Amino acid sequence: MSVPDFQSLMLPTLKSLADGGEVPLSDVREHVAAVENLIADDLQEMLPSGQQSVFVNRVSWAMVYLGRAGLTERVRRGVWQLTDEGRRLLANPPSRVDMSYLQKYPAYVAWRTGKSGPSSSSDATSSMSDDSRDTPEEALEKAARQLRKALEAEILDRVREASPSFLEQVVVHLLIAMGYGGGDPTMGRVTGRSGDGGIDGTIKEDALGLDEVYVQAKKYAAGSTVGEGDLRNFAGAIDAAGTTKGVFVTTASFTRAARDYVARSPKRIVLIDGEDLARHMARYNIGARERDQDHQQDYYKIKRIDEDYFDQEAL
Repeated sequence: MSVPDFQSLMLPTLKSLADGGEVPLSDVREHVAAVENLIADDLQEMLPSGQQSVFVNRVSWAMVYLGRAGLTERVRRGVWQLTDEGRRLLANPPSRVDMSYLQKYPAYVAWRTGKSGPSSSSDATSSMSDDSRDTPEEALEKAARQLRKALEAEILDRVREASPSFLEQVVVHLLIAMGYGGGDPTMGRVTGRSGDGGIDGTIKEDALGLDEVYVQAKKYAAGSTVGEGDLRNFAGAIDAAGTTKGVFVTTASFTRAARDYVARSPKRIVLIDGEDLARHMARYNIGARERDQDHQQDYYKIKRIDEDYFDQEAL
């Protein structure tokens, strides 16, 4: 089974303190896992960020909410106990404790509405609805993922709308940003032109220029594919140039035959399809930039289209 949402874990978390003594958070988690019949695979499931397990995150936030309602209190770091209010609740426990139930406690309401004084966690929870199944981290990660996917889709659309020569420039800029050529822009250049022999650009692999990587960039519409023949031609072009390494980038996708050919080829060829290209561009700020948010602390870096970058296409 999967890990229950954090609201479903509130009552089991509270009951883990029922003996009345001081309980380490590790013991709380052990109790909750046993009550919920969670297995090792459930406990090892990670948040998308990979920084914490889903189970640990949800139990921790259940404890935060219970504490803000005055049902539990932290004795010292990592150790909790019931309050008198918590003991009264467990003397006649409801079938479920959740965000709606906690509305009966004034301290909780004050915390959720931000009227209890400055609190970073109240900022994170004030916009959450009472029927939310996500912890604040999970909600933020989902929102960040949606924003990232929307940005990547817009980046790919912009590149597909631009000229083939602009795509060639994008690829060189991207490889420099990824560290090729030691990050030195002078180590990469666009060479694409009529009769280029299938090579659209070159870039030095390291800052010393000891090896050169050849680049091919193909701009195609969504739904198009690059086949094995294109990769054979590219392999022949880099062979004729006297090198063994290449990067083939397309705004479309590669056929299975094309990927199989590259896997068998003695040449070291990296394939970057449209989705990969957009993801890398967003990550390395090629055609994207971070929003200005000077007025508040930003835990997730929110990016948007860099209009100035794409305006180069019109020059």
